[in-house]
Amino acid sequence: MNLRICGAIVLATIVAITAPAASAQTKLKWAHVYESSEPYHLQALWAAEEIRKRTNGRYQIDVFPASTLGKETDINQALSLGTIDIIYTGMAFAGRNYPPMSIASGPFVFRDFDHWQKFRNGPIFRELAKGYEDKSGNHIVGYTYYGQRHLTANKLVTKPEDMKGMKLRVPDAPLFMMFPRAVGANPTPIAFAEVYLALQNGTVDAQENPLPTIDAKKFYEVQKYIILTGHITESLVTIVSGSTWGKIPDADRKIFSDVMWEASTRATNDILEQENRLAAEFEKRGKTVVKVDRGPFIKAVQPALTAPDAPWPKELYDRVEAIK
Repeated sequence: MNLRICGAIVLATIVAITAPAASAQTKLKWAHVYESSEPYHLQALWAAEEIRKRTNGRYQIDVFPASTLGKETDINQALSLGTIDIIYTGMAFAGRNYPPMSIASGPFVFRDFDHWQKFRNGPIFRELAKGYEDKSGNHIVGYTYYGQRHLTANKLVTKPEDMKGMKLRVPDAPLFMMFPRAVGANPTPIAFAEVYLALQNGTVDAQENPLPTIDAKKFYEVQKYIILTGHITESLVTIVSGSTWGKIPDADRKIFSDVMWEASTRATNDILEQENRLAAEFEKRGKTVVKVDRGPFIKAVQPALTAPDAPWPKELYDRVEAIK
């Protein structure tokens, strides 16, 4: 066998060995509980495609909406187990691992969107994210505005006393008990995917969510009043499992971080736009939208925000309130 033939055989062998590695693709699962029509899902799809393009196809991220891979508690557990790679979750759910995180879901902690936005882009959020990462091992790559949580009910509510004894659906995270207990309601944790049916059959009297969620989940179909309490300025973190993050090279980590932060900014802008127009749209659909004096609600909840058993230290609360 001459040298040319030997060389060709060696070259073919090298190509055969290295070709699978060169074309290897890492497949990742991104799970959340929101509808496929909502900005969270649409921007997750954008991020998945953008990461695929920027990494020359090294990553394929499949996004699973609407509790397809489990309820919010389930996907948080799966993230820790490494069976799901990426999730959206509320700050109160992240607070189960690191309680101070949940301050961002505290009732009336933020004055308005501008206050929340400054928190998002400031040092306190970065400190909290690091505290969560140190405790959980998972990595935060995005932070999205979810909207102001408002009450919907079949009973007119204009003051805290009107909520006494009301069975109010809340997410299954301890922090969400704070507001209903402060106003005398009966907090009833129910998984997000089951809320519509619970309202329809009277398992609960009311629920609370931002206007874009009330619209997307069609809660308005089974509730008479939309009551603009604005009691929580809610937000979601985008989190990558620690086991997944540990396998991503530094250069690709930067791409993931850049793209997912941009996706969270894009979704934030989309939600804000929806929020600003939906109250008027609900009125056009014949729903009764009630504007309340938030002062008595704020007064009712204030003691719980700085109580010794609050999940955050008073010093942290004071720092957040001091953001201007």
